[in-house]
Amino acid sequence: MNSATDLPTVEAIVIGASAGGVEALLNLLSPLRKGFALPIIVVLHLPDERRSQLAEVFARRVSMPVVEAADKTLVDPGTLYFAAPGYHLSVEQDRSFSLSLEDRVHHSRPAIDYLFESAADAYGPALAAVLLTGANRDGASGLAQVKHRGGLTVVQDPDEAQVATMPKAALDLHQPDHILTIRGIGRLLVELERIAC
Repeated sequence: MNSATDLPTVEAIVIGASAGGVEALLNLLSPLRKGFALPIIVVLHLPDERRSQLAEVFARRVSMPVVEAADKTLVDPGTLYFAAPGYHLSVEQDRSFSLSLEDRVHHSRPAIDYLFESAADAYGPALAAVLLTGANRDGASGLAQVKHRGGLTVVQDPDEAQVATMPKAALDLHQPDHILTIRGIGRLLVELERIAC
């Protein structure tokens, strides 16, 4: 593990998860302190047909404000955003959200790759991207793009992931800055926030 002095100053955190993701995210985000200052933007694959209850579920369990990302709204610090079901979520250059109905990627809309690649373009080295448990390859190329743009990349330890396919797909493609357990990722997010503030 690098020492804290090696960590970059980030302005946003993006997280992708699929199968097993709700539990992983709750374990990751519920310990974050009240007043956590960085925005956290999440794409979690869910069955399309149902309206997402994610914001409600997480609002009860985390101390940050939790909202579903809306088209054309700016990314606010200290807020946890979830991608709306059925739409791809991107971050534009002016750091506002954009929702689109373009074709599915890896059978998914929202796709993690969409969020990661657009956020990499918008934030460059000031982005941290985290890929968690999941049953497909979504997020792997997006994570590589974040790395290419100088951002910080984190993959959940496949041995700990409920479904290891997604972390392993990312590791097949590139060597992330950190491979960590959920607890380790949580500690990293706390450090990143401390440095940023």
